[in-house]
Amino acid sequence: MRRTIRKAVFPVAGLGTRFLPATKASPKEMLPIVDKPLIQYAVEEAVAAGIETLIFVIGRTKNAIADHFDKAYELEAELQARGKTELLKVVQDIVPPDVDCVYIRQAEALGLGHAVLCAKSVVDGQPFAVLLADDLIEDSHGGALAQMAAHFDKYQCSILGVERVPRSETHKYGIVHPLSFAARLSNVGGIVEKPKPEEAPSNLAVVGRYILTPRIFELLEKTPRGTGNEIQLTDAIATLLREEQVLAYEFEGRRYDCGSKLDYLVATVEYGLKHKELGEQFRAYLQSLVCDITATDRVANG
Repeated sequence: MRRTIRKAVFPVAGLGTRFLPATKASPKEMLPIVDKPLIQYAVEEAVAAGIETLIFVIGRTKNAIADHFDKAYELEAELQARGKTELLKVVQDIVPPDVDCVYIRQAEALGLGHAVLCAKSVVDGQPFAVLLADDLIEDSHGGALAQMAAHFDKYQCSILGVERVPRSETHKYGIVHPLSFAARLSNVGGIVEKPKPEEAPSNLAVVGRYILTPRIFELLEKTPRGTGNEIQLTDAIATLLREEQVLAYEFEGRRYDCGSKLDYLVATVEYGLKHKELGEQFRAYLQSLVCDITATDRVANG
């Protein structure tokens, strides 16, 4: 029996300390890129890939995420009364009516592996996706998860979303040992968590998109705490490799690491330039700003 991916897990219980004080009372996943929060971009990518159940693993300070995807009766009534039908549609279409949202509390922050494990009962023995909202991936080529889901439909095995990073940055990622398989696809011969550049088996880094078989839950339950005294998803995947085929897929589409302040700003600028309402005006502003900076530099340099 061939399986399809219909459930996705969003681990959103992290504290977002790199963006303090903005994230002191508001989840980092609710930081906006122009006029949509990061988590909504991830949800839209999942829905476009055919996901029907969205599973949010949240912490005690993350109620804003549930509120964002809930029905807002007062707001909708106000928009309706004022005749703001376009804005009303925007609010009502945040999640399609046939998509379910489930919220699970991660009582203690014990790492990504533990966050995924918290979703075991809802996933209920099915293959599933994991999306990290920090990794914003442009929606070209149908979206990264949709590309991965198409390969899962064919190969019926776990798939890791990967991209090539500079060798000097391998210490920031889980790095795979790729074995040739097909175009943009590799068999994963091994995976190493945050290796030094000279010890990395490649420069193919696992980023925030996964499709996993349910066997991963049993392995996570047996996985001891690793790096950072946390249960690492990478460690469980390394064990899974010894039992099942796991593929690495180099997805098409640019990724923005919005856990980084610089990449977050870059994403905001580039999405602003593509925005259907603001793009033209924003481009004109940036061009004028560049001209002003250039003129100031010329004066400063004589």
